[in-house]
Amino acid sequence: MKSDNPRCGICLRLYPIVLSLILASSSLSQAQTEPQLLRFDLTPIVGYRTSTSFTTQPGIEGVSARVVLDSSPSYGAAFGVRLDEDNLIEFRWARENTHSHVEGAVVLPSSVHVKLDQFHGDFTHEYTLEEWRPWIRPFIMASVGATRFSDAASNSFTRFSFGIGGGVKFFPTRHVGFKMQAQWLPILVDPEVVSFVCGTGCAFRLQSQGISQGEFAMGPVFRF
Repeated sequence: MKSDNPRCGICLRLYPIVLSLILASSSLSQAQTEPQLLRFDLTPIVGYRTSTSFTTQPGIEGVSARVVLDSSPSYGAAFGVRLDEDNLIEFRWARENTHSHVEGAVVLPSSVHVKLDQFHGDFTHEYTLEEWRPWIRPFIMASVGATRFSDAASNSFTRFSFGIGGGVKFFPTRHVGFKMQAQWLPILVDPEVVSFVCGTGCAFRLQSQGISQGEFAMGPVFRF
């Protein structure tokens, strides 16, 4: 039976509008309670790298020698973009100021300043573990890029390098955190005559196809 009550007709016409307003209000409230993803990470880094060495081809009288790069501090910075809350792509620059010397060869002892600049793209995955506090986030990372060796005399060469590592991040606030990480950093080296690593008037042909370093680094993380 059709109702002739005008009030009922008004109620029926208003019902879809009221329902739409309720659903819209609920969606807006839910969106406000979920924090917006912070897209960018900026991380100044300080660290320490282990020593490494190049083996050389036999020189005078078949003497076997190796060029050693001393362990030393490193520093740099990383800037990254988050794909989501757990995955991050970063560009990282790191510099190590070290010294080289020759071992096992009949040459005058010398120490030469060497600078390593490393340019890597880092791919990081962070974990949220139920048994850990939510502001503590362990992570794994892989990186790929290039490393440039240079000395004060402008002698230099650049080689392909990559890295594998991991660490942990702490986020007491959404915008500021702190991270510690450790990496294994191999560098692929083709045999090459390099005189700057062993002093004035000294040149060796490298025999090593690859070398590697270990690095421990830490720094604050700024998210925005």
